[in-house]
Amino acid sequence: MIKRVFLGLVAVPLVLALALFWLGYFSNRPPLTIDPVTLAGDGSTINYCNLPELNSSAKMAAEIPKGNTPGCGYTHFPLPVLAQCTEPLPEQADDIRGLWLGVGGGHTGHIERVEQCGNRTVVTSNGLIHDYGPNSTAGLNTNDTEGSVLFVAGDKEYCMRTSASMIWNNGVLDFHAFGWGPVVVNRYRKGEQLVWEYADGSTTYMNRICTLPSEHKVPLPRGKRYRLF
Repeated sequence: MIKRVFLGLVAVPLVLALALFWLGYFSNRPPLTIDPVTLAGDGSTINYCNLPELNSSAKMAAEIPKGNTPGCGYTHFPLPVLAQCTEPLPEQADDIRGLWLGVGGGHTGHIERVEQCGNRTVVTSNGLIHDYGPNSTAGLNTNDTEGSVLFVAGDKEYCMRTSASMIWNNGVLDFHAFGWGPVVVNRYRKGEQLVWEYADGSTTYMNRICTLPSEHKVPLPRGKRYRLF
């Protein structure tokens, strides 16, 4: 009897861990819903200090296709997803739009682009595109990949799937895992800086910059990349 209980206590967590591993790495990849023109374009040529005026003169957030990560990462810094969107931000949202460079804390040198329009937020960085909010091609939550390749089988790379919501909470943009789970990432302004609290426990302080540094046009490969065969 004791042996059965012991085996059960060992087997249940093992089965759960295997199921989560399969879901993260072997489940169907999310469909690529981003506008191909946006993905193919060169986002390194833009002056990110010239932000669009959110005056309802052009498209609303829900009229624009959802952006997401192609495969395990884009091959070059793409155009802004919300370039044609001019829907005003909701009252609870802070304006953190722009291109940001990590100058202190856990991820110095980190670059990210933050887009906002209406209730939609897009963060582009390190090969990844995370897009939350109303759109014309998919659901509200981000639905893409984490970008860090764990292993390679043949010519196929395997990186973890991710899904999250981005919800404003008293001036802080909270990333909730799976859309309903715990907060895993925070972004908020502190003076003129953008503060990024990441899931690894780090806090990074970022300054606004106008143009993408050339070394960030092509993202560096991420992950352990164990080769199976």
